[in-house]
Amino acid sequence: MMLNEQTEVKLAELKLSGMLESYREQMTNKEYQSMSFEDRFNLMVDLEHSRRKNNKLQRLIKSANFRNASASIEDIEYHPDRNLDKNLILKLASGTYLEEHHNIILMGASGNGKTYIANAFGIQACRQYYNVKYIRLPELLDELTISKNQADGSFRKIINRYKKVQLLIIDEWLLTNLSLENSTFLLEIIESRLKTASTIFCSQFHPEGWHEKLGTPQIADAILDRIIHDSYQILVDGKVSMRERYGIRN
Repeated sequence: MMLNEQTEVKLAELKLSGMLESYREQMTNKEYQSMSFEDRFNLMVDLEHSRRKNNKLQRLIKSANFRNASASIEDIEYHPDRNLDKNLILKLASGTYLEEHHNIILMGASGNGKTYIANAFGIQACRQYYNVKYIRLPELLDELTISKNQADGSFRKIINRYKKVQLLIIDEWLLTNLSLENSTFLLEIIESRLKTASTIFCSQFHPEGWHEKLGTPQIADAILDRIIHDSYQILVDGKVSMRERYGIRN
């Protein structure tokens, strides 16, 4: 069988790389001659579909800017002292919380693996073709502060951008007390995503301790009210930190 150069060029122009690869294989391998046109065409479509899905997954993972892009639900370790609820984690990994626009609060001391678990949930969401964004709270507040001081409307554009993120992962949540301005920024973000998207909060403190860190009681009440009622809470415990467990040095 002879390759048709015009067909190759057209497939390349249409960016059908999977179909082009399958076409070349079929035209140079005699084993395909005994197959029907329908079966051969199906193989071409299957490879193109698979290639595109894989490319989309890689784009989603890259754009999420994960701290650990190799984290996975399958590799979460359930040491007895961590007291992790495996059934709950597997339930959440199915993506039901994303469909229902619920949140996840990961609590635990520094080094206990909150960030890894959050990133594992994020990558799992990418596998289900949700768009995800990972960011540390100090970075998020810096971004909002800088945009607020500009007169080009970029602050509202950033709020709208975060509104569209289907899963937002905020690490280092409320490590320090916030100013009134920063608490107001957070309320803007939380309000824009209310019941339309999901957020994972990684915190060293239980939500009961968030109130004083948010400053103004009215704003603190508004933020907590919008977060806690639709959230799953996971305590990431551990007598030995994950850093100590694997001898990781800061």
